Amino acid sequence: MGRFGDRARALLKGGTARLEGDSDKDRREALLRLSGLGLIAGLLAAALVIPLVGGAGIVARDSAAGFMSLPSHLDVPYPSSRVLLTDDSGEPFAKVSQREREVVDLDEMSPWMGEAMMAIEDDRFYEHNGLDLRGVFRAALRTAQGNTQGGSTITQQYVKNLLIETAETEGQVEQASAQTITRKLAELRYAIDIEDRYTKDEILQGYLNLAYFGSGAHGVQVAAKRYFSTTAAELDPGQAATLAGLVRAPSYYDPINNPDETKERRDLVLDRMVATGHLDAEEAATHKEKDLGVDPTPRAGSCSESEYPFFCDYTMRWLAGSELIGDTPAEREQRIARGGFTVQTSLLRAAQDSAQEAIDSRVPHEDSTKFSAQAMVEPGSGRVRALAQNLRYGFDDEEVGSTSINLSVDHADGGSGGYQAGSTFKAFTLAAALENGLGYGTSFDSPKSLSIGGMSNCEGGTMSSWSVSNAGESDEGGHNMLSGTKGSVNTYFAQLQRRVGLCETSETAEAVGVHRADGGELGVWSSFTLGDQEVSPLNVANSYATFAARGVRCEPRPVRAVRDDGTGDRVTADSHCERAVKKETADGVNHLLQQPFKGGTANGLGIGRPAAGKTGTTDGSAYAWFAGYTPNLASAVVVGDVRGGEQYPLRGVTIGGRYYGVVYGGTLPGPIWQESMRGGTADLEAEGFAGSPGAFGNPSAKPPESDDEDSGSDA
Repeated sequence: MGRFGDRARALLKGGTARLEGDSDKDRREALLRLSGLGLIAGLLAAALVIPLVGGAGIVARDSAAGFMSLPSHLDVPYPSSRVLLTDDSGEPFAKVSQREREVVDLDEMSPWMGEAMMAIEDDRFYEHNGLDLRGVFRAALRTAQGNTQGGSTITQQYVKNLLIETAETEGQVEQASAQTITRKLAELRYAIDIEDRYTKDEILQGYLNLAYFGSGAHGVQVAAKRYFSTTAAELDPGQAATLAGLVRAPSYYDPINNPDETKERRDLVLDRMVATGHLDAEEAATHKEKDLGVDPTPRAGSCSESEYPFFCDYTMRWLAGSELIGDTPAEREQRIARGGFTVQTSLLRAAQDSAQEAIDSRVPHEDSTKFSAQAMVEPGSGRVRALAQNLRYGFDDEEVGSTSINLSVDHADGGSGGYQAGSTFKAFTLAAALENGLGYGTSFDSPKSLSIGGMSNCEGGTMSSWSVSNAGESDEGGHNMLSGTKGSVNTYFAQLQRRVGLCETSETAEAVGVHRADGGELGVWSSFTLGDQEVSPLNVANSYATFAARGVRCEPRPVRAVRDDGTGDRVTADSHCERAVKKETADGVNHLLQQPFKGGTANGLGIGRPAAGKTGTTDGSAYAWFAGYTPNLASAVVVGDVRGGEQYPLRGVTIGGRYYGVVYGGTLPGPIWQESMRGGTADLEAEGFAGSPGAFGNPSAKPPESDDEDSGSDA
C-alpha cells in the first residue's frame, strides 16, 4: 500500500483488486460489483436527466444498460514530462519540457500530500469504488435544482486529467473538460474501469503526478519546487495543504500572485484534515498561524537553463528530424511534447569544458563584437563531442555578447549561414589529387602571384582567369605537396587544383562531407581551393574526421540512445557511415596535414600526441580558422565578427586584451584548438596515424627548385 498502507487497509473494502490472477469467486464478485455499479450509475443518469419525474424506474433501467455499453477501457500512458538529456556517461545536463513535470513514486511523496488532497477533494477515497454515492447524489440533486456543484472523486478527476493528457486536438481538450451530463457519464464509466484495474495507491500516485498546480507546474514534484523550492518528499502539512487547495482553481489560488486567497484556501484544507482525522487540531492551528512561506523556483524546462544550452538546442532539433522517436514530423513533435524519455547524447564533458574554457579565455564574450565557435566530432562514428562558442545563449538582441544562434552548426540546425573557411579547404584539394593518382612529388614553381586560367566547372564551362597571390614573400619558389602544405602556399594549390580538376576537387570535397551551411549547392569557382564557401565549424570538423577515419565519412549526430522512462525500452542511434575516399588517399592526407606542425603554419601548436591539421585565413582576413584532428577526435575553430567579417575584418583589432595586426589561423584559432584538444583527448588513447602509403612517393621529399612543365603564370 505504500506510505498510506495502514489507513488504506482499514478503509479499503475489496473494490480495487485486479481481475488478473484472482480466483473464479473473486472474478464473479468483481463482475457482480460492476453490474451493481452500472445499475447505480443508471439511477444517477436518471436523476441527472429527469429528476423528480414519473417513470424514473424505466429510464433508470434503460440508462443502466446504456451506461454499461459506454466505452470503458482508458489507456493510462506514462505522464507527459521532461525530455532528459545526459552526457555520454549518463550524467544529466538538461531538462526540456512543454509540460514541466517530474514523475515520482507515492513513497517519494510526503504522506501529508495525499492526506491533504483526500481531505479537500475526496475524504472517502479509500472507501468507495470510484463513485462516491453520497457526494454524487448530493451534487446531482443540487445541479437539478439549478445550483451546479461538483461531486467528482479523485478517481474521476484522474480520468478527466488522463483524457486531457491524451487529447491530440483542442476540441478533445474542450470535450474532456465540458460541463455536460454526457461527459460526466463517460467519466464515471472510465472511473469504474480504472478502479478495477489499479490499486488505490496507484490511482492516487497517478493523480498527484498528473494534476496541474498552476504556474506551469504539472505534478506535485514540480509544484513543490515551484512554490517552496523543496521536493514532494519534504512537504510539511501547511505546504501540502496549500498545494492541495490549488487544483480546484490554480490561477485564483496562486500563492505567488494571490497570497490572501491562497492562505484562506490553505486554512480550509487544514481544517478538513482535522475533520477527517488526518491532522490534529493543535498542529493545524500552528500551521494556520504561519505565512504561506512561498520560496519560488523559476520555471525550467528549456535549453536556456541547461549547462550546455547550444548542445541542448542542437540535440532537440536533431531529434525532431530523426526517425529514432517517430516516423513522421507530426509523430516526433507529439513525442517531444509528451516527453517521458531520456536521451543519452554523445557530449563528452572533457571535450566540451576544455573547448569552452579555451574560447572564453581568448575571445571573451563581453568585451567586443568578435566571436569564436568550435565543434568536435569523433571520427568513425560521427558522434558530436562538443559545441562551444563565446557568445552566451539568449534572445535579447540588444544584449551584447549573447545570441540564440548556434554559431557552430548549419542554419537548418539552428545556426548561421556559415563562414568562408579559407585554406582549410586545401585539404580537399590534396585528397582530390591523391585520389586521382597524383603523388607527393607533384611540384610547381609557385611565385608570389600568378594568373590561373583554363579550369572548367562541373557543367563543362570554362572559368575566366583567376589572379592569386601568396600570403608571404617566403612562400614563393618550387613546391611539392609536402612543402606546399607545410607553408600553405596559395599559388601552389591553385596550380594543383588546375592539375587535378576544379570539378574533381569540389566532388571530392562533397564526398568527404563538405556542404554549405545555408543549405545551398557548393559554388564551383576557381577560388574553391582557398575556401570561398560558407560552411559551419561542425561541417569542417566532420569532413576532417573523414580523413581521421581513413576515408570513412559518417553523418554527425549528437545522440547515442533514447530510453523510454515508462517502459524502459532503449533504442540506439546507429551510425550512418560510408566510404568517401580510398583508405590510401586518407592516409596520404593525414601524412600531409602533419607537415604544418613541423615548422610550418601550425608550428608550436602540437598537443603532445600525433595530430594533423590546417590553418585557414580568408581573403581580406574576414575569418580565421584552425581545423585539425587525432585518430579519435576532430575539431574546427573559427573566429570572426558577428556583424559580418567582410565588413569588419580581423585587422587592427584587440581581442581578449591582445592587439592583432592581422588574425591568422595560427595566431588565435590555433591556440584555442590546441588547448581544447589537449583537454578533450586527455582521457583518450594516444593513437598514431597509419604510415604514409608508398604509392605516393617519398614522404619527406624536398621540392625541386622549379618545375618547367607547369611553372610560371598562365594568361
